[in-house]
Amino acid sequence: MHTIPQLEHARAGVVGKHIYGNLYGVDPRILNDEGFLRSLVIKAAEIANVHLVEVRSWKFVNGDKEGVSVIALVVESHIAIHTWPVYRFATVDVYTCGDHSMPDKAFNYIVSVLKPKRYTVNYSDRSSD
Repeated sequence: MHTIPQLEHARAGVVGKHIYGNLYGVDPRILNDEGFLRSLVIKAAEIANVHLVEVRSWKFVNGDKEGVSVIALVVESHIAIHTWPVYRFATVDVYTCGDHSMPDKAFNYIVSVLKPKRYTVNYSDRSSD
């Protein structure tokens, strides 16, 4: 009887790692720079050792409130940054599957570049086993 390697891998279970947090006191000019944030997410994907599929971004304006959302679809899941420059606030979400990925390194890289006055970080184990 032949075994199919993909099924063997699936039986080993899903390794899911989710790092997310809030960044406070970030320079609002950076939080409003869509191109810069896109580049930041692309580099974070490289640092996380994941495979980039597509990056989408949007700049929102609602009266005096502006913001940027950048979402990278990666083979292993996603990386997202959402910003509110008027509040000097951003959220960062890095979710990956696979034991080769390093979402913590991507999260830490984003924080090191955005240089918040303070931040929170949360971890969820999203593994099947």
